Parts: sequence; C-alpha cells; structure tokens
Amino acid sequence: MRIAAPSLVSGTLFGAGLALGGMTDPARVRGFLDLFGDWDPTLAFVMGGAVIVMAIVWRVVPRMAAPLFEEQFHFPTRKDFDARLIGGAALFGIGWGIAGLCPGPGIAALVIAPQAAAIFVLAMLAGMAIVRLFEGESR
Repeated sequence: MRIAAPSLVSGTLFGAGLALGGMTDPARVRGFLDLFGDWDPTLAFVMGGAVIVMAIVWRVVPRMAAPLFEEQFHFPTRKDFDARLIGGAALFGIGWGIAGLCPGPGIAALVIAPQAAAIFVLAMLAGMAIVRLFEGESR
C-alpha cells in the first residue's frame, strides 16, 4: 500500500532545497553551465551537497532489509548503454542549457515564478506525451 504523506513531505523538502539552492533560477543555472564565459560556481556546492547525501545513502541502503514505506527496494536492473539512453541524456543536457531548468526545478519553480515555469513544464509534459505515443513503435 502506498503512503502519500512521506512522498508529499519528501517532495516538498526536495522542492524547497532546489529553490533555496538556486536551482529554480534559470539565469543561475545557465551561469553555472557557462564554463568559458561568466561562470557562476555556486551550484557546484548544491551538487556537491547532493553527492555527499547520496554517498551516505548508498552506504546505508545495503544494510537495510527493506525501505521504510515499501516491501522491497526497486533498483534498476539494466546496466547497458544504448543509443536511446545516450540520445536522451544529450537532449536533457541541451534542454537544461537552453531553458536553465530541468524537471525537478521546473516544477518547484511553479511556486516561485509560475508564468515562466509553466511554459517549461507544459513543454516538458508535451514532450513526455509525444514519447509515449511513439514508444510502442520503437520497441
């Protein structure tokens, strides 16, 4: 059985962290990605903090019998790299560089700058819908 409260709390905490860290500010993100121009290193600290948290989590998880709110862990099983994965990662990076947002910060930005973020989120949802339409044909 799914429990909604932990998901809501963790999602809210994640969104607040993105906003507090500056990840919802497209200008700051583009400044971070502009390595050969006017580079803004502040998001390196946000990403470094995320890496530290995940390093701790990946040490703790193998010692747990099960997650707190599920019966078992659901880890990815695929380990291969294919053209679809590489192409998707490239499109993600290009979109992140152009828009200055990616899905998590884009949704969190709906609270801070709803009109600007709504354009991004609607385009993201449209892209997801288009992939769903053609996904059956490619597999």
